[in-house]
Amino acid sequence: MLPLVESFYSFQGEGKFVGTPSIFIRLGGCNLGCAGFGVKIDTLVGCDSLKAVNQEYFSHTWKKIDTLIPIISDYLKELDFKPDIVITGGEPLLHYQNLILLDALKEFILRGHKITVETNATIEIDFSKFPIYKKVIFAMSVKLTNSGEPKSKRINTDAISAIVTNTKESFFKFVLSCDDVNTKEIKEITKEYLDTPIYCMPLGSSAKELRKHDKEVANFCIQNGYNFVDRMHIRLWDNEEGR
Repeated sequence: MLPLVESFYSFQGEGKFVGTPSIFIRLGGCNLGCAGFGVKIDTLVGCDSLKAVNQEYFSHTWKKIDTLIPIISDYLKELDFKPDIVITGGEPLLHYQNLILLDALKEFILRGHKITVETNATIEIDFSKFPIYKKVIFAMSVKLTNSGEPKSKRINTDAISAIVTNTKESFFKFVLSCDDVNTKEIKEITKEYLDTPIYCMPLGSSAKELRKHDKEVANFCIQNGYNFVDRMHIRLWDNEEGR
């Protein structure tokens, strides 16, 4: 079985493919908590995907599914083009060996869809055993100090290296506030991967919070040669589910 938190059709709001019509599959479970991002639900604090992260409090709302293919196919019935497919979480690579996920990747790559996996890049994939992942694009949202996680948990150089070495279009995606726009940490993480694009976006789970950080982050990108990207789904709809 595979824990499905939600699925929806929208557009990609952040990263390399911002604005691209996409089907989102959000899987449950994460190996990080990221309390430093400060999003609150009741007594819990974490990232803006907290409902996909905290298994103890939210797993009763997750669906246990035995196939992804018909779920994705239902969205395609209404479309006469091939949208991207985004596998997100939580941390979806907790399930990278799951046959249900593997079957879906194989099916929709065969149909010609571009598939992106949004990951914190802490889980090392065995690309020789699971070569289908060589045809996937990874949005590596490696967590910085502002996540509140210790460096030993949030950075796995072997996992990052495996992704960069085995895939063609993968990229880094960092979340920054106006208080932590410095190049040192990002350069340390990316120094061995100079050909891998770097995207930076402002911290925030609401349009109001994004406005606190967006100009500082944009200027930071201009000064350091990074790609600035907004979080358009939040800008338009705050953190509304299904967007």
